[in-house]
Amino acid sequence: MSLFSKFEAFELDVLKEVGNIGAGNAATALSRLLDKPVDMAVPKVSLLPFEEVADRVGGAEQIVIAVFLRVEGEAPGNMFFIIEEEAAKRIMRQMLSIPHEQEEGYSEMELSALCEIGNILAGSYLSSLADFTRLSMAPSVPAISVDMAGAILSYGLMQYGEMGDSAMLIETTFLEDHQSLEGHFFLIPDPDSFEKIFRALGVITE
Repeated sequence: MSLFSKFEAFELDVLKEVGNIGAGNAATALSRLLDKPVDMAVPKVSLLPFEEVADRVGGAEQIVIAVFLRVEGEAPGNMFFIIEEEAAKRIMRQMLSIPHEQEEGYSEMELSALCEIGNILAGSYLSSLADFTRLSMAPSVPAISVDMAGAILSYGLMQYGEMGDSAMLIETTFLEDHQSLEGHFFLIPDPDSFEKIFRALGVITE
């Protein structure tokens, strides 16, 4: 029986609560960083097989901006905050007041700003999950990359060996001037970590 068929509404509700609290913390932190209000919609949380991760961001060949972190501690894994280029340009223009003028590529300031947003989101969701599970989980220093989604996920695999076969997806939506800016946040626990997380949440996975 696959991991996904074992989950019922209750278990996904627990994950949604993790997402909600993480999103609230992220919105507060981003508001402080940008010195302006940041609203975030209630995130959509789902579980999916690892091989479907690239499909959720437009396919393996879709060019995306990704912030990558390693999760260290009692339930290690990999985290990706992935946004498509159009959303990244709108975030820079609307939220960061940075006009994106380059024909190709991104300036160091643009990448640094996007990396910090990804870092804040990742830290907020991870801290929310750590509070719920009472497991120690800490993010590594983030790295940012602009590449095809498939190449970015392969890089994560090469860096840290086998990834788990399941991913937790939190679809994050910023609300800015009646427009929504979407990002995809993936937590891909190492093979043994998902069971630790759900056991800590009181969900029996056997």
